[in-house]
Amino acid sequence: QVQFVESGGGLVQPGGSLRLSCEASGSIFSIYNMGWYRQAPGKQRELVARLTLGGSTMYADSVKGRFTISRDNAKNAMYLQMNSLKPEDTAAYYCNAHPVPSLRWGPGTQVTVSS
Repeated sequence: QVQFVESGGGLVQPGGSLRLSCEASGSIFSIYNMGWYRQAPGKQRELVARLTLGGSTMYADSVKGRFTISRDNAKNAMYLQMNSLKPEDTAAYYCNAHPVPSLRWGPGTQVTVSS
């Protein structure tokens, strides 16, 4: 069973940056198209960015131009570089397969953007 572990979240001021990491057991990132998802309190989980096996990326309109998704297959890791953070980016962030997040969800990492 695949295990995801997300890390890198924290408290940051508006305009700041964070780099999230997603580590997985097994060579998941060379098998699945992957996505970063987030869930804010009281809201449904939403896709933030996705990365295909061929390297194609797609971003939600709300993060386009500010976030960058990448992966390192050799390290079994995926990343989300988040710049120019806004209070509305506050959420728990998760990684999973895309388009169907069919793998077990990890614990997520909390991102809080506040002054």
